[in-house]
Amino acid sequence: MSDPTRPAAPRIIAVANQKGGVGKTTTAINLGAALAKSGYRVLLVDLDPQGNASTGLGVSRDQRAYTTYDLLVNDAALSDVIQPTKVNNLKIIAATTDLSSADIELISNEKRSFLLYDALRQREMDDYQLDYVLIDCPPSLNLLTVNAMVAADSVLVPLQSEFFALEGLSQLMLTIREVRETANKNLRIEGIILTMYDQRNNLSQLVEADARDNLGDLVFKTVIPRNVRVSEAPSYAMPVVDYEPSSKGSLAYIAVARELTNRHKQAKTKA
Repeated sequence: MSDPTRPAAPRIIAVANQKGGVGKTTTAINLGAALAKSGYRVLLVDLDPQGNASTGLGVSRDQRAYTTYDLLVNDAALSDVIQPTKVNNLKIIAATTDLSSADIELISNEKRSFLLYDALRQREMDDYQLDYVLIDCPPSLNLLTVNAMVAADSVLVPLQSEFFALEGLSQLMLTIREVRETANKNLRIEGIILTMYDQRNNLSQLVEADARDNLGDLVFKTVIPRNVRVSEAPSYAMPVVDYEPSSKGSLAYIAVARELTNRHKQAKTKA
């Protein structure tokens, strides 16, 4: 039951795909930055032990004194783990390799699947007046990913425009269904974003046609192209929307952010 004394909660979106190399972290970083540049207040939760989202937003290793590991395992305060990034309106809870042991350390905790849910719904969250929380999940369907799905309102799936891409979705969909049946009945699929799209390649077009035929309106109209600037940006610890604002990759992520927020506005209007 919602508390009328509290402000509206942010929309929490888990960015997930158990297959690595599909543009998951790139999407989390650049969608977060694009939303922030549109005036939305965004928190990115780095739940991947590789910590690539943290690195990609310029958070160095020595700036990660408190991380998602401390939030989940040590019950650290939000004020200790949330820190600003170089992008206005975009904050982050960073990650380190310490997170890789969280599965084992939390296995005996009765609330192990609800730790992130509880952390992101503390009253202290109200102080940040967030509009969106994006969770960059690890490339596996482990306890961390389950925590993200239990905590989230929806799951956003980056889908690489390559052969067998759709086949890999089946296990993810099963996991989403299981979480919906056991822990988060309101969890839904936010949508599918086609990434690494090459319009000169017949295969990309075939994958897109297949995805739209099978998944319909779940697939975002905007596709993320293969783009050198998108690949270069992380090495400069910047999202592509800052690194090269006029690049095709940057414009695509800005369009995805617009499409996402328009979907939410339309949903509110219907409600």
